[in-house]
Amino acid sequence: MKHFPILSLLAVTVMACSSPQPEPFSVIPMPDDVTLGEGAFKIAGQDFFVDASIDPEAQTAICDFWNQLCAVSGKKSTVGSEERGQKVRFLPNPNLGAEEYALNIDGNGVVAEASAFPGFFYAIQTLKQMLPAEIYGTKKVSAAWVLPYASILDSPRFDYRGILLDPCRHFWTVEETKRIIDIASIYKINRLHWHLTEDQGWRWEVKKYPGLTEIGAWRNGTCIGKDFTSNDGIRHGGFYTQDELRDVVEYARRRGITVIPEIDLPGHMLAALAAYPELGCTGGPYEVWTRWGISEDVLCVGKEETFTFLEDILTELIDIFPSEYIHIGGDECPKVRWVSCPRCQARIKQLGLKAHGNISAEQELQCYVTARIQKFLNDRGRKIIGWDEILEGNLAPGATVMSWRGVKGGIEAARRGFDVVMTPNKYLYIDYYQSQEVDKEPFGIGGYVPVGKVYGYEPYEGMDPGTESHILGVQANLWTEYIVTPEHLEYMLLPRLCALSEVQWCDASHKDYARFDASLDHAFRIFDVMGFTYAKHVRGVIGLPGSEQPARTPEELEEYLAQRATER
Repeated sequence: MKHFPILSLLAVTVMACSSPQPEPFSVIPMPDDVTLGEGAFKIAGQDFFVDASIDPEAQTAICDFWNQLCAVSGKKSTVGSEERGQKVRFLPNPNLGAEEYALNIDGNGVVAEASAFPGFFYAIQTLKQMLPAEIYGTKKVSAAWVLPYASILDSPRFDYRGILLDPCRHFWTVEETKRIIDIASIYKINRLHWHLTEDQGWRWEVKKYPGLTEIGAWRNGTCIGKDFTSNDGIRHGGFYTQDELRDVVEYARRRGITVIPEIDLPGHMLAALAAYPELGCTGGPYEVWTRWGISEDVLCVGKEETFTFLEDILTELIDIFPSEYIHIGGDECPKVRWVSCPRCQARIKQLGLKAHGNISAEQELQCYVTARIQKFLNDRGRKIIGWDEILEGNLAPGATVMSWRGVKGGIEAARRGFDVVMTPNKYLYIDYYQSQEVDKEPFGIGGYVPVGKVYGYEPYEGMDPGTESHILGVQANLWTEYIVTPEHLEYMLLPRLCALSEVQWCDASHKDYARFDASLDHAFRIFDVMGFTYAKHVRGVIGLPGSEQPARTPEELEEYLAQRATER
């Protein structure tokens, strides 16, 4: 597609004083090709035409938009599949890609074209962001319900545009999860990576192994701050029933988002071992962890019953989640227990695994686990994705690597011919602090990833020439060791989610931080209407509502950081 320069998108032509003024063009992520004209089209009260050949999911999304517009504008109209001179038209265009859409807005009305549900859904998201923020509400509001004249042709840079949510360290209800899906869909995110198992809690119902939720879903307290020897004494936990999982999957699907479940193996399995201690090397006893970090107790992969367990739970999982990918973790798996476990050592001998270079025989044992689970899932029409540790050793062809320990894993994976999702902690771990003024922030894990740093990430940087095609996309990760409330969760997500969306969607040549920063004012109004908590660092304010403080001046910040360095 040819890209045209986007000039002065924030400057809207001044019309006669009596004419309603459209919103400044503040769409995030910025569409691929945009041309703004002089004039505005009044959309409130206009009848909608939806071509009958458009797929049912897209028709539902269009009707939802129509209903909301009628409700907030107070102007009634009709929606139908018979052409009667309607001014808002949704038409099929088979020449467009699945996620591509075209919009034309002029004095004759609105024409939205796409070939499939995702394209129509994204066209609607762009139209809604071009309207007053109250379109995201439910109450009738007197506002300028007009759209600027514009011609837009838009498609994403990357196919995979993800966000990770961790309900294991702290549990989030179905409704809280749906709120994250709602806001992610506005910014054209299309993957929710759902981290469902951990040392600190097992979060999904497995019919064949009820102990996973009866025992593994609950921990007897949580460490206080970073004192891992402490315990607040408050029992914490929860889990999703299979019906609830299916409900979330369907809810996300209707918003253009595929849910990718993660079952982290063979490490990070202490909650499972607490319920079924016979799956460990020592036999326990084990308990669901009340602290953070990396447990040395992992699955015993020398036992055949461990693989029976894994295949059983994965069988139930793929019946619930239709996603092409199943995330199998593979990260942070200490080999201490395997080194001294007779069964694991017997498995190593049986397989003829040998140490080579800096790869131990035990690491090759983990590669065997990964390959065996990969084959099991491949035979059932699924693919595996795992954290970049799965590269250590002989990774079987067809696996996809998620690069989290910086970008090196992704670069190496692409060099070796594996597909990659880039999620480097330096840029995309949004549990990290958003400000260096940590005394004003809610307590966190550490690190420093402000909005501008997220926005500035370039996924192709450092790649070997010719390997860029292996980068499927980009994902940000929201881990929740130190995030306890929904308000804190949203504060860490927003507005960094907006910056992420432009990294995922926009061609690198179309990114412009000054334009993006100006567009955040409209995003903040959307958050307000929807009732989201969000961070305001980009406007010089730090802290959760109720404890907000102005940011320090550059001189004050320099003095503060120097003092902190001295204290450390």
